[in-house]
Order: sequence, then C-alpha cells, then structure tokens
Amino acid sequence: MEEAVQMAVAFGSFVLMVKFITEYALRKKLIEKGLVDEKVKYLFADAGLTHLLSNIKWGLILVAIGVALFWKQISPYYIEDTTVFGLMFILGGIGFLVYYFIAKSHIEKHRKNSGQM
Repeated sequence: MEEAVQMAVAFGSFVLMVKFITEYALRKKLIEKGLVDEKVKYLFADAGLTHLLSNIKWGLILVAIGVALFWKQISPYYIEDTTVFGLMFILGGIGFLVYYFIAKSHIEKHRKNSGQM
C-alpha cells in the first residue's frame, strides 16, 4: 500500500509541475502577442522575480530539512524521530524567515529600480 501512495504522490507532483509550467508559458505568450487587456498585464509584470524568489524559498526549506536529517545520521548519539521532526520544523521555520528577509529586500530593490511604490 505504501508503494502505491508513493507512486501516486510522485506522479501527481509531476503532473502538477507540468500543468503549472504550461499554463505560465501560455499566459506569457498571450501577453507577448497582445491578446489580453492592458488591465491584466500587471499580473505578470514581476513574474520572473516571483519565480526566482520561489526557487530561493524552496531551496532554503529543503536544505534546512536535509540538515536535520543529516544531523541525525552523523550524530554519535541516538536521536529520537520526534526530535528530528521537531528539528526539521525549527530549521524549516528559520528557512522561511531567511526567505522573508531576502524576498523583502529583492522586492524593495526591484520597485525602487522600476520607479514603483
């Protein structure tokens, strides 16, 4: 049963990734060809910056979780699984806080450079 759930999650994740990527590409092409209203273009004005910041966020979170798991493996003492889960959440939260400050500074810099406020 566990293998079936793992396969379903892996396949579902792949399908969602492909769906989001194709929808983004379609929207971008529609805007570039001028087939949408000017009122809608502002939705995708910062799409590149948002995509970059999203990658930074998930990179930080996955590294934080990996550090918690790695710490359990290299520790000479026995660490309980509940302790590792707690450590994963703590480091994940720290990763989100780091992301917040990185994203805030990038967005402020982008708005200052583009003349928006």
